Amino acid sequence: MNTKDVYDVTIIGAGPAGLYSAFYCGLREMKTKIIEFQSFLGGKVNVYPEKLIWDVGGLTPVTGEQLIQQLIKQGLTFNPTVVLNEKVNSIDKDEEDLFVLHTSSGQLHYSKTIIVAIGGGILQPMKLQLEGAEKFEVTNLHYTVKSYARFHNKTILISGGGNSALDWAHELSEIAKAVYITYRKDTLKGHEATITKVQQNGVQFLLNTEIEKLIASDDHTVIERVILHNQQENSSIELQVDEVIVCHGYEHEKELINNSKVSIKMKNEYCIDGTPLSETSVPGIFAAGDVLTHEGKLHLIAGTFQDAANAANRAKQYITPDATSYGMVSSHNDLFKAKNKELIQQMLV
Repeated sequence: MNTKDVYDVTIIGAGPAGLYSAFYCGLREMKTKIIEFQSFLGGKVNVYPEKLIWDVGGLTPVTGEQLIQQLIKQGLTFNPTVVLNEKVNSIDKDEEDLFVLHTSSGQLHYSKTIIVAIGGGILQPMKLQLEGAEKFEVTNLHYTVKSYARFHNKTILISGGGNSALDWAHELSEIAKAVYITYRKDTLKGHEATITKVQQNGVQFLLNTEIEKLIASDDHTVIERVILHNQQENSSIELQVDEVIVCHGYEHEKELINNSKVSIKMKNEYCIDGTPLSETSVPGIFAAGDVLTHEGKLHLIAGTFQDAANAANRAKQYITPDATSYGMVSSHNDLFKAKNKELIQQMLV
């Protein structure tokens, strides 16, 4: 007797790609499970809850926190099984041609198809590699910005030269006393438009420099000054600061692909080489969001939704070859009739 609890589709990751995949899989009437490494849903958007997001269609603007809540509500519409605090370590197949997901807890999860939606990787920021730096994480050393209010009228040093560092510099320059960016290279990596904006807002760039030493206050509780080393000139400068933000990127998930017995073709060390229909090199395994790359790929949250819908549609056809190539639109879909009636009644109250 087969006692396996088999799902039509298992989604690895519960960021925007995973949550919209869950919604669309439910729309296609598939038994769906989400497995998420973190203890919460929403993925990397949780890193910037107060940041205003302008580039999602029909939501202009929306904060990260608002977007998370709406994505979660939508993603759970059809009641998928949700497993939190669980890391998928590898994928293989069993004798029944089912995918087997091996997890860190030792549990096995069985699925007819898989959608990989792990984004840029596990949400672990790259830490500042200086002795004793970790003790300031409870005071004024930050790897994300949870609240703008903390930075009001402060002198802020941001370490990093990518889009994340520049975005925070732009946002915080509106409320801070002064903002500095230190970056070890001579050219910033962010979008030109963002660089122009932060320059116009008075953000000061300290290029070819990196943090050499953190100097604590007399009570050793907060960072009071930072020593920056200029590699080009082989010199150091001292900067008095109130807050330090480190934007050195995030640890990427490599174990899942490297440990799996199914061979998923990669574009590089972190991105799955897929198709515009969200297919991977392994039949039955699909991908959505930042982990997927292909010609014409749009690396925005807006592009994630098309990835997710394509992945769900292809998963449906993999399980049921004569199924339609896409789900019926919501305005005609019987699955929404009861829900629409309920919402209309709430609007009339």
